[in-house]
Parts: sequence; C-alpha cells; structure tokens
Amino acid sequence: MTTGKRKNPSKVVADPIPAAEALLDIGVRAVAAHAGRPAAPYARMPLAPGVKYRRILLKLSGEALMGDKGYGIDPPVLAGIADEIIDVHNLGVEIALVIGGGNIFRGVAASTTGMDRASADYMGMLATVINSLALQDALESRGAKTRVMSAIEIARLAEPYIRRRAIRHLEKGRLVIFAAGTGNPFFTTDTAASLRAMEIGAEIVMKATRVDGVYDKDPKKFKDARMFRRLSYLDVLTRHLAVMDSTAISLCQDNGLPILVFNMTRPGNIRRVVLGEPLGTLVVDERREPRVADEQAPTSEEHSHGK
Repeated sequence: MTTGKRKNPSKVVADPIPAAEALLDIGVRAVAAHAGRPAAPYARMPLAPGVKYRRILLKLSGEALMGDKGYGIDPPVLAGIADEIIDVHNLGVEIALVIGGGNIFRGVAASTTGMDRASADYMGMLATVINSLALQDALESRGAKTRVMSAIEIARLAEPYIRRRAIRHLEKGRLVIFAAGTGNPFFTTDTAASLRAMEIGAEIVMKATRVDGVYDKDPKKFKDARMFRRLSYLDVLTRHLAVMDSTAISLCQDNGLPILVFNMTRPGNIRRVVLGEPLGTLVVDERREPRVADEQAPTSEEHSHGK
C-alpha cells in the first residue's frame, strides 16, 4: 500500500519565462485600468535618422564564426560579430538571426560519405544550436537582451519557436536567434532564414558572406569575375548563381522578399547596409537585365580576407 499524494500524469509544467511575462502584462493592464486609461502598447525603440529597415533577418554562415581556424569558433571573430550586431541594434533596428552550422558539422557533406541524410541533417541542426548559444553568450556579455528559439525542442537550452512570441520579443527590443533550421531534414539554414523572415514580417533577408556580393563566376578562381549589383530571382535560378539554395530563392520570389548579399568581413558593413549604402548584391523581383558593378572586381585574396 502506497502513501502520499498521487501524481497527475496529465499535469503540464508551464514555462516560467513566458508565464512571468504574461503576469507582467496582466499587471500593467490592471494598473492602467485602475487609473482609468487604456493600456498602451509596448513602445518600440525609435529608429535613428537614415535607417532604411525597421526589421531585418541576418543570415550568418557557420564558417564565419571560425575565422582563420579550420574548425569550431574563434572567440575574437565571434566578439567582433557581436559588437557589430549590437551597434546596428542600437539604431533601433529589430534584428533576428539565423546561423549555419558548417563550422562544426555539415549534414550534406556527411550524407555523401554514406550517412543517412536525415540523421546527418539533424546533427547539423544541433551544430546550429551550439553556434546560437555561443552568439547569445557573446551578445549578453555586452548587455544585450537575447532569446534563442529552437525549431526542435531543447527546453533546457532554448525556447521553442513560436511565431507570435518571436515577434513580441522583437517588439520588446530583444535580439532573436533562430536555431535548428526549420526543424526538418532536407532543408538548409538558407531556407530557414527565408521562412522565418516571412513569418516575422522582416523587410529584407541579409546574407552575410566572405565576398562582396554575387559574381558570374567564382572570384577566387577567376580574376575577371564580375559582380552584380542587382539581380532578379529568376536570374539567380536560371544562372545557378551561389546566393542561396533554390528553395530559399523560390520562397522569397513567391512572397516578394528582397535578399541582400554582402561582405561581413569588413567592419561596419552591416551598419552601412542598414543605413542604405549601396553595398553587395540586391536580389529583387524585376525583369530587367542584371546590373553589373561599375568598379573592377577585387582579386581573390581581397575577397577571401575582406581587405
């Protein structure tokens, strides 16, 4: 015969963070009602003069975090990225981020060696979680408020991805990092970036790379490679240009979401882009001929090191 209270198996333990936020909202509304005035919506950060975008999604590659190392995360590089993100955030821009996991594990590459593609992709998702937590730590050590939202449930490490909650975090001035891609195998983090950008109402997807933009051929191999200033989605798909995978491009095309590819290895470029300077390559829905950059393409060494 057992003693004590029986546990209710159907009892669900609430997530303490959203519960606390809900209680705070209730308290604010109660005080406003007692004062005889309606509760005002949460005040969003004011935009600095000249800022072109209110809400952006910044796509970072995992390789960008490893710097000159062949694997893992280079702390000085991570610190530099965090400083630039905070600098742009202080302009009033609402920033969501998606990070790849190629510096730790790349599912597509593993599948070519005989590993099951679905298993390899799930391992790649875990690599993106590691990078997201590393970036969160770098941002919060500098005083920024962040949330990591994972497409696969890891309750002890990150919040589950819920669209409305993500939008609320952005409106409250928090930096939101989307981890684990879409949560499904056979989809890249490029597709996750396009999908999340549309879900949260981002005005543009900014893909940060190690080159100045999109070229007609590999600038590291061909010195006569020409960089495009402006492309249409159809140009990217028909020319097989290395911007994003075809699924991500098609998603952006169907929803009219512009993509900007720019060089993030040059300090201050993220800020310049947000302020509307003509950097990188813009992919939009237009039927005109691709526009080539006027200036001569830099050498391959300049592209690889951003000098």
